Amino acid sequence: MSKAGVKFSEVKELLMKDEEFKKEYEKLKPRYEIIYQIIEARISQNITQEELALRVGTQKSNISRLESGTYNPSLDFLIKVAHCLGKEIQVILK
Repeated sequence: MSKAGVKFSEVKELLMKDEEFKKEYEKLKPRYEIIYQIIEARISQNITQEELALRVGTQKSNISRLESGTYNPSLDFLIKVAHCLGKEIQVILK
């Protein structure tokens, strides 16, 4: 029995042919890359959003909004989150 649906990679490939979509995707890529890395670090350490919030000194809702992409955090906040996960932020200008 096969799964219903379409793979994200297939949809992305199709959408990337649209120049307007591609431009917006590239613009948002750094934001979602850092979100992905934070979520992966948190999950790999078996830390809940609530536990991370306690470590950071913020509310769980702020961690939830950060991970969902609906929050535009400051660099200082991202550095604090990274440190609480035993990580560091590296910024590279290209």
